[in-house]
Amino acid sequence: MSFRFEDVPSVREGLRKVDYLSDEGIAGIVYLADRLQKPILVEGPAGTGKTQLAKSVAEMSGARLIRLQCYEGLDESKALYEWNYKKQLLRIQAERNADDWREISDDIFGEDFLLTRPLLEAIRADDPVVLLIDEVDRVEVETEALLLEILSDYQVSIPELGTVEAKQIPLVFLTSNNTRELSEALKRRCLYLHVDYPDLEREKEIVLTKVEGVSDNLADQIARIVRSLRQLDLKKSPSVSETIDWARTLVLLGIQTIDAKTATDTLNILLKYRSDITKAEKELASGIPANA
Repeated sequence: MSFRFEDVPSVREGLRKVDYLSDEGIAGIVYLADRLQKPILVEGPAGTGKTQLAKSVAEMSGARLIRLQCYEGLDESKALYEWNYKKQLLRIQAERNADDWREISDDIFGEDFLLTRPLLEAIRADDPVVLLIDEVDRVEVETEALLLEILSDYQVSIPELGTVEAKQIPLVFLTSNNTRELSEALKRRCLYLHVDYPDLEREKEIVLTKVEGVSDNLADQIARIVRSLRQLDLKKSPSVSETIDWARTLVLLGIQTIDAKTATDTLNILLKYRSDITKAEKELASGIPANA
C-alpha cells in the first residue's frame, strides 16, 4: 500500500509551498488520515480555512479535487448517482417495436445511461482523489446516514449494476460550521480537527503570504485590528478571507499606516452587518491597537 505523505513535517512543508500556513496539529491530522485511511471532520467558525485546507491538500499532493457542496434537500440523486431518464426514454422509443424487452431493459440500465455524482465519481476514480464534502451540517439526517454508509466501506450498491467498490481510497474532508450537531456515528468514523481563527503572528504571516505588496508593518497592524474586532460581540466576526480582502484594499489605496478614519472608512470590507460596523466604529474610536 502506498501513502501520500512521508511524515508530518513533509505535510506542513507541502502545504506551505501552496501558500497554506498550517500548524503542527493540522499537518498531523492530514498525515494520520492518509495513514489510517479515515475521513477528517473539520469544524470551526465560517471563514477559517476549512474548505481551503482540502483544496490545498489536493494541490500539494497532485490529486484531483471532487467537491460535494451540501445543502438542505440534498438527496441521493444529487450526491451519489441517478439514471438519465430522458436518454432512457429515447432509447425505449427508438426500440418500441423490438420483441425482446429484457434486452432493452439491460441496455438502458447500463453505464451509458448512468449519471455519476460526486460521491460515486470519487469512488470510481482511478487517479488519486481528494473528496471534499463541504458544509455537511446543512444536510438532513437521512443524507448523513448515506454519507456514513459510503465512508464506512467505500463502496456503493447500485441495484441495476451491483456493488461498486473503490479502486483507491480517497482522502476525504467533511467541513462543518456547527449549525447543527452531527451524529455520533459519523463523528466516530472520522478524525476530528477544529480549525479556529489563527493567532496574531500566523494571521500576519498569512497576510504577508497572500497579499502582494503589503509591508510587514501594515500586515502587523491589520492582524492586530482584526484580532481586536473578533473580541467584540459581533453577529459575524471577520473571516481570514475577509482579512485578506481588507489587506488588498488597503494596498490598492496606498495605505501604509492605518488610522481610525482609514479603518472606519473601510470597515465594510471586514464586516457585513450594520450593527457590527457600529460596534467596531466605537471600538476604533478609542484607539488603534498598537504594534508590539
